[in-house]
Amino acid sequence: MLLVVGATTGLRGSPLGVGAGGGTSPQAAPRALRVDRFDAARAFAFLRWQVALGPRPAGSPASRRLAARLRARAPNARYQAVPGGLRNVIATVPGRNPRRLVVVGAHYDTKDIPGFVGANDGASATAVVLELARTVRPRRLRPTVVFIFFDGEESPAGTPGGQFETAGLRGSRVAAPRFRRAEAMVLLDLVGDRDLAIPREELSSPAVWARIRRAARRVGAGPVFPPRTRPGVLDDHVPFLRQGVPSVNLIDFEFPCWHRPCDDLSAVSRRSLDAVGEAVLEYLRSL
Repeated sequence: MLLVVGATTGLRGSPLGVGAGGGTSPQAAPRALRVDRFDAARAFAFLRWQVALGPRPAGSPASRRLAARLRARAPNARYQAVPGGLRNVIATVPGRNPRRLVVVGAHYDTKDIPGFVGANDGASATAVVLELARTVRPRRLRPTVVFIFFDGEESPAGTPGGQFETAGLRGSRVAAPRFRRAEAMVLLDLVGDRDLAIPREELSSPAVWARIRRAARRVGAGPVFPPRTRPGVLDDHVPFLRQGVPSVNLIDFEFPCWHRPCDDLSAVSRRSLDAVGEAVLEYLRSL
């Protein structure tokens, strides 16, 4: 993902720039939530497993091993080919109304930086989305939920920042046209850091964001989603926005170890995974 300040994207006239409301104050995720439906321990164990693989840049043996594990563990999962020998992993949980569709996604590759294990940037959101896919039961929710693990979100090493949207977001650019009829898309990215605060990312749909924030308050995770707006981020929700799908990016982009070696197990928290997992699960249950 790439933060761009002071530019415009042409997405419904929404600027990528400094949003209203100023900064956010980092805070740990709540110690006790009101519900216990999301298995944060199992999610965190999968986060650890990913980190143990080491760096997982798109197309690497470690990334392909992770993709195989995702396909094996997620329900009704299959690969979707992405140019360059990459592959998304797509899992589907059918809902009671086959005409309704919601997408929940995360990227599973890491930035191609020597020694970079991406505990937060890659592993945290991947772990939460997998656990959500394993928690939701067929036909318990009204919409069908498609869980997508995007390959190639990070641009190849050496790509200039101005070329990110064409060199990165490779998996989501393939997936978005296929799911352009979705009523909503929820992207998770950088959701595991210890001092977690997820304000509304400026490109994110205000209506979808408001519904997720209400869900978070119901489960006791409201403080993690402060009522502020932060600058827009070029991320895997952008190709869905370009297809007209109301989309949100749940991201704490003030993470100090972004694309740095300190993005390791010491930077992440099981409580953060729990807060985000319970909030998104409650949102899906409310649809």
